[in-house]
Amino acid sequence: MAIRIVRLGTPRAPGEGLRIGTVRRPPRGVPKRGYAARNYFDAWLPELAPSAPLVAWALSEPFTPTRWATYARRYRREMLEPPAARLLGLLAALSAQTDFSLGCYCEDETLCHRSLLKELLIAHGAQVV
Repeated sequence: MAIRIVRLGTPRAPGEGLRIGTVRRPPRGVPKRGYAARNYFDAWLPELAPSAPLVAWALSEPFTPTRWATYARRYRREMLEPPAARLLGLLAALSAQTDFSLGCYCEDETLCHRSLLKELLIAHGAQVV
């Protein structure tokens, strides 16, 4: 059993399980009933997405190594807040019992909060593939 980190909107892998969106906003122009059918997500946890101010800051300029480090530090700090920290612990515990996936829309995982989320989940003891 494990968590898979995915790009939302991409075809599902065999055995991927429930797909959870960790994004601030649902996909534009897609009715709610179409989220799962179009491979976005089955459940939505915006509490694990970067805050709106952090997203606005991140999108204001291209990432440089220094800007990425600042973004990563700020996102990790947000994930220390009790609601996010509880969810990380819950998902880590669930990863020992069932397969599911977490994701975001970003094309490049290396410059996306989902790469940081993966590290945080592993730090919480999650099984991640």
